Amino acid sequence: MLERIARYLRTHRLVPAQGGALAGRFGTAPLAPPRPERPLYVVGDIHGEAALLEQLLSVIDQDADGIGLGDAVLVFLGDYVDRGEQSREVLERLHALSSALPAHVLCLMGNHERMMLDFLDRPAEGGRRWLCNGGLQTLESFGIGGVHIASERDDLERAATGLRASLASGLEGWLRGLPLICQSGNICLCHAGADPKLPLASQPEQALLWGPPRGANGVARRDGVWVVHGHHVVPEPEAAGGRIAVDTGACFSGRLHAVHLHDGEVRFLCAERGRSAAAAR
Repeated sequence: MLERIARYLRTHRLVPAQGGALAGRFGTAPLAPPRPERPLYVVGDIHGEAALLEQLLSVIDQDADGIGLGDAVLVFLGDYVDRGEQSREVLERLHALSSALPAHVLCLMGNHERMMLDFLDRPAEGGRRWLCNGGLQTLESFGIGGVHIASERDDLERAATGLRASLASGLEGWLRGLPLICQSGNICLCHAGADPKLPLASQPEQALLWGPPRGANGVARRDGVWVVHGHHVVPEPEAAGGRIAVDTGACFSGRLHAVHLHDGEVRFLCAERGRSAAAAR
């Protein structure tokens, strides 16, 4: 699939939205079907499930072949680490994938990547929140032990030093550079959703990484934009009222979903633990 994407992206570009790229009127607009500027496959929260990631990439590859969409672009919605046992493998796979097609296979930041970076920067202050939200499993995937939620400052600082030393070349810088949001056509992609009361250009990091105020994800935006997000676990992926949710709790349910968006069409694809890629289609 990489070769097909590469050919397409020689003449097309999916750009993380920054500043003026998200500026626009925030009035009342009718909700048209979601229409990205180019076909998208958008993957939900992976959380250290490397095997499910590989299976889903195979499912996407087969799907793109089957419908003749070699021009599809991959977007990952964040939360690559924690909880699952293969966070290191997931990070290295996505880093390699996005490095092979820089800025075109697009990885967004999730709140778990933010917590991991906070641990690296301030292990004593930010460490315990990360560790009790799956950070222990991420450290273990990098071969770092000897810490727990109640560890003292010195132990946390040693673990942070060990994690930084264990990160593959360029991986920490890649993580720090992950964008929070991007837009394609009338579709906005971000990790945790967007506050419907605010224009996309004015979204605070808190909303994009941790979710908008309580109840806001049930409110349709007034600008005609569909928000595609993960973070909030749903039993099945859903698309309604200008919102598409694709986090089905891969590390708990054993199911990782992606949504295919093209010319008004919304389809969900699934990888499931214990099933082959062909069976998961």
